[in-house]
Order: sequence, then C-alpha cells, then structure tokens
Amino acid sequence: MVAQLSLVPISLCALALGAAASPVRDADSPRRARTMQIRNRRSFVQGPPVQGDDENNLFDPTAVQPDLQAIIAKYQFAGEYLQGVNLSPDDTLDMANNYTRTVNTTIPAGAFAASDVMPAGNVTSTDVDDGTPDGDSDPDGDARAPPTAPPFLPAVSGRPSGTGVQPLRDYIEGTLDLLYYGPVDVGTPKQTLTVDVDTGSADLWLPVGCTNDPRGFCPEHSSTYEPSDESFQVTYGSGEVSGKLVNDTVTIAGMTVARQAFGAVDQESNQFQDDPNNGLIGMAFGTIATSRQPTFFENLIKQRSLDQPMFSVHLARQRSVGSEVCFGCIDSSKTTGPVTWVPVKSKVSLPRVCGVHCTEVALQTYWAVGMDAVYANGRRTAANVFAAIDTGTTLIYLPNKLAKAFYDTIPGAKPAPEYGSGFYTYPCAKTVIELSFAGHRFKIDPSDFNLGHTKKGSSDCVGGILAIGDQLPANLAIVGDEFLKSWYSTYDYSHGARVGFSPDINNQQ
Repeated sequence: MVAQLSLVPISLCALALGAAASPVRDADSPRRARTMQIRNRRSFVQGPPVQGDDENNLFDPTAVQPDLQAIIAKYQFAGEYLQGVNLSPDDTLDMANNYTRTVNTTIPAGAFAASDVMPAGNVTSTDVDDGTPDGDSDPDGDARAPPTAPPFLPAVSGRPSGTGVQPLRDYIEGTLDLLYYGPVDVGTPKQTLTVDVDTGSADLWLPVGCTNDPRGFCPEHSSTYEPSDESFQVTYGSGEVSGKLVNDTVTIAGMTVARQAFGAVDQESNQFQDDPNNGLIGMAFGTIATSRQPTFFENLIKQRSLDQPMFSVHLARQRSVGSEVCFGCIDSSKTTGPVTWVPVKSKVSLPRVCGVHCTEVALQTYWAVGMDAVYANGRRTAANVFAAIDTGTTLIYLPNKLAKAFYDTIPGAKPAPEYGSGFYTYPCAKTVIELSFAGHRFKIDPSDFNLGHTKKGSSDCVGGILAIGDQLPANLAIVGDEFLKSWYSTYDYSHGARVGFSPDINNQQ
C-alpha cells in the first residue's frame, strides 16, 4: 500500500481573501525581483562513479559539497510552491488534457528512421492509469479512469510531423557524465547557441554579446528581437548571471516559438566562462519561472505544435554523443521495455475566477512524483515524500531522516561527516539500490551509486544518495542523473501530468 502524501490543497476561501483570485506573487516576495537560485553547474571536479569497483577511483568531495549547497539554493522556494504560494497563473494543463493538433500533419521524410519514433501501437505501458497501484487509494484523491488507448504517436515512414529531436552532448570528465547540453537557435536570422537541459527549473537564459562575448547571442543581428528594461537575475551557489528579460524567436529541434521570453544575460561570474554550454533551458512547469512567463515547451503546447504534449529524455552513460530530448514523442530506439507511468503529485488547486461562483485551476510546479520506498539489497525503507525528477542535478538527495533510515539498512554503512553534512559511506561490495514511485520499483546502476573509495585500499565507498539537510521541506527528495541514466524518462502534460519511466538502453552496456 502506497503511503499517502501530506500535501493538502489550499482552501479556496483562504485564497479568496487576497486581492483578486490570481495566484500571483506577493509584491514583497524576493521572486518579484526575478531572482532565482538554482544549482551550481554540476560537479565539475567531483570524483567519477566507480566502474567495476576499482580501488584507484577515489572520492573527491570538493565539488559535491557546493553541489549540495546549490541544490538547497535551487529549491529554496519549494516549500512555498508545494503549498501553492507565489505561483504564476497558467492554463497549460487544461489545454494538454484536451489536446488536439491544428497544424499541418504532413510528414516530411528522411529525418528519422522508421523505427526511431514509437508509433501508437508500440507505446505499451505497465500502468496506463494514473500510476496508483491496484487496490490503493490515490494520494491526491484525483484518480482518473484509464485512457481508452495508449498515448497516440503517429506511425512513421520518416520524421513524424509535430515531433523533433534535440541531440545532446554529454560533457565527460574521467568517468563522470558531467552535464548534458544541446543546440538552440535564437533570432532572425538564427544564431545557434547551446543550453543545458534542466527539468528542475523553468527559465531559459542565454548570454548576450556582439563583440565582447563570441559565445553569446547578438541582439543587434536579429530583426525579431524585443528588448525590455525588466531585470533578470539567476543566483547560483557560488556565482550569478544577470541581465534583462527579453523576447525573440526561439527554435529547438525544428520547432519554433515566436516572442519567447528569456533572460538575456550580460553579466556572468567567472566560473561560467569555460562551460561547454552557453545557457540553460528550464523544462519544469512555468508556474515556478522567475520570468513568470510560459516555458518554451509550454508555448509549443499552446501553439498546438506537438503531436502530443510530452517530451522524453535519454541521458547516455560515458558517451559524448547519443543523448537527446524527443519533443512530442518517445524514441523507442533508446528504450528496451514498456513505459511505466507515475502521476505527478505537486498539483495544487487555486481559484481562477471568483464572483458568485469560484472556479479552480490546477497548477503543477515540479515534475515531482510520489516516492513511497527506497530499497537496498531488497531491504525496504518506507517513504512518504515528493521526488522531483531533475535532469539538471547529478546525484540523489533525500530528507535527513529518510537518508539515515535508508543507510541503516546497509550493514556497515555510516555517516561520513569528514566530507560534510549529508554524506554516508558503505562497504564497496555491489549494492542493489531501488527507488519506488507509486508502488513501482526502479533499479539504479551500482556504478552510478558508487562515488568512489574513501581512500586507496579502503573497503568503504561513498554513496551517491545524500541527505539534503534541514533547509528544504522534509517531504522533498531530488532525483537526478544518477537515476535517469538507467531510466528513459517521459514528461507528459496530459492525464493531469505524469512521468513515464522506460528501461534505458544504457542498461545493456
């Protein structure tokens, strides 16, 4: 039986006491200054995951520690968002739940092999309802009837209309998959830059510069650029970028949004100058966007440009090429099994129009699913938390009590305060780790969980699951690439919002 999450929708009456019924931010909120704190560009000098338990692979904590600090900064407003506070209004979920395309369905040939994008008949699922196991109550009380058919994706003889694939590069240091980034075209005529793909945030930002930054976007060369005086600032754990909130034409994977809002960054901390990517694209729900504007993907939904209101992500392990984002589609060539659907549980209901009668609008925040257990070699640790599925985070972070209870099930595991708060070591022997979402268990590759030996010749290794500290909600976990390299993930705005997990081809390596 899946433990019920404790999120309670905010009372309409309580919210109606505010001025009007729109879920906008308080004027004194720090987010009104367009300030967002997110992660610190991954673990650039972190010791690599162990392949085959090589005792020469030693754990290096020097980058994991700031990465943990950056996670805390990134999710500092999570407690408010999960309570429905300071969210931007958005109707994308309503549109996605009644989604039909209005664009030309002609299929241009040649961009995909026929087997690459999954046709309707192959989109199988071990759980085609809302993700709650049979016989269990739905944690949010919003169980939906199973769809009459799997999510439709057109049969293909080439590239399906309304789909597109953004190739990603895996930035590798040693045996660590550092970050994943891909191309974006901006302006008219187009200028090509690259962005880190992040499902844990909701803003697009890019550096600007016509002479002083050859890596930046040059507004003067774009006839569709729309400047503004509105400030935009992104603060990281140990640096920041800042500039103006602007609009221009943005194209990714052949799909275009005119007048897409993004942060045009003209000030960057030195730490970002050598990054392989230029900027970042947030793929979480636009309700949490610093810009208070819809995300690029949400604008594609509003334009009805997609075959389906979903995108999928494949993160390769130790391959510089081969990773991708599939817009409007599931790429069957990157999976080895069916999709298991799990409902997103970060939904809050807020009033949309209040007069004689109030109506509600459902808003999502993070791609957060219900985590009901963590397993180590089959030993179960019960959980009752939101788990944010975050491509922009390297490791897995659990609330303090849950992390301690989990490591208590591994004989010989113990806290490792010498590396800082939140670290644990465990005997280096192979340990099978599983996360359970809505009663479905998903294994993690042991080489991704093992961050390295504590010292040469030691039989102790550092675990890739960290305690998140006391500065974030006690019911929030962050699940990053350590997990996602084993599971091809699909992010679906329809069916009330859900995440699909399919066995990734990485598991065959």
